[in-house]
Amino acid sequence: MAISVFDLFSIGIGPSSSHTVGPMRAAGLFAGHLEREGLLTRTAAVRAELFGSLGATGHGHGSPKAVLLGLEGNEPHTVDVAEAERDVERIRSTGRLRLLGRDLGDAHEIGFDTDSQLILHRRRSLPYHANGMTLFAYDDEGTPLLEKTYYSVGGGFVVDEDAAGADRVKPDDTVLKYPFTSGDELLRLTRETGLSISALMLENELAWRTEEEIRAGLLEIWRVMRECVARGLTCEGILPGGLKVRRRATAVAKALRADGDPAGRALEWVTLYAMAVNEENAAGGRVVTAPTNGAAGIIPAVLHYYVNFVHGADDDAVVRFLLAAGAIGLLFKENASISGAEVGCQGEVGAACSMAAGVWRRYSVVLRNRWRTPPRSAWNTTWA
Repeated sequence: MAISVFDLFSIGIGPSSSHTVGPMRAAGLFAGHLEREGLLTRTAAVRAELFGSLGATGHGHGSPKAVLLGLEGNEPHTVDVAEAERDVERIRSTGRLRLLGRDLGDAHEIGFDTDSQLILHRRRSLPYHANGMTLFAYDDEGTPLLEKTYYSVGGGFVVDEDAAGADRVKPDDTVLKYPFTSGDELLRLTRETGLSISALMLENELAWRTEEEIRAGLLEIWRVMRECVARGLTCEGILPGGLKVRRRATAVAKALRADGDPAGRALEWVTLYAMAVNEENAAGGRVVTAPTNGAAGIIPAVLHYYVNFVHGADDDAVVRFLLAAGAIGLLFKENASISGAEVGCQGEVGAACSMAAGVWRRYSVVLRNRWRTPPRSAWNTTWA
């Protein structure tokens, strides 16, 4: 099974890749299946049941919201974050859902009662994974039209019941130039070919995209990461949820800026970058799974350190960094798990730290003497 760097770094929304991004994708897949089978216009009602971890923590992680948005045809990388809450409130207040057609004037609209048709089973689980959900469709006489079960297996990956045990909806059998499934195999290939890890990963990515598309896609990932940090360092207020947690990143940034010595507080800035992403994720904002939402702050924080503190930082190195980090993340995905429901938050964060540290260790000797203090005049929004 082939895994791309773009599977490990994907644009989505918070607060959870397993509980928000995955359920939105699953609901969208279900609605798309109805359309492909010619069942969409016959559908008069749908029901969604969430099990295991999805059912137990659903409201806190935005899973019900994600299901509603997915059924209306939204996708994690394009959903309008600012409009999402209003769309959900429209569905709840009107009792009407625009099935697979949020932006279409002729959308297939059906009745939907969120209390009785979106069910969270807090103590029931499905067999293959802790994050399971089953969706049903019925005609106007109540006759079942379709039933599908999906599992959200970490990092936004979704599989259906026919592919349980794999990590994709449809296992990708793409033939890669340099396939590897272990660290030993990866290092052996670098020795045999003379390629760096990032160059070897690039050769594999060419099975799906051109080099220009790969570069543009990874720089788009980096752009979203930068914007996420910038938002996190300028937004204030209370994070969603009953605990009334106040955002801290903006106040900490102001204090660090007032200190006037970023060089002497570099590690505090790195921590702050990660905090900014984590607060944006908790607020349901636009983030990049890296390789999950729960660990989304680590890769952007290390990359911001590179860009802000290292002489000669450029886009080429960012692309190489993400390719090499993706290779390390692939090993976790293939051999263990990045699903918080399986390995806990520590497992997600451990994977992300390994991805960042493995790359940084490779470049640290080169970069050791290139560390710099950015002039105050060059400070941008990531210093705000």
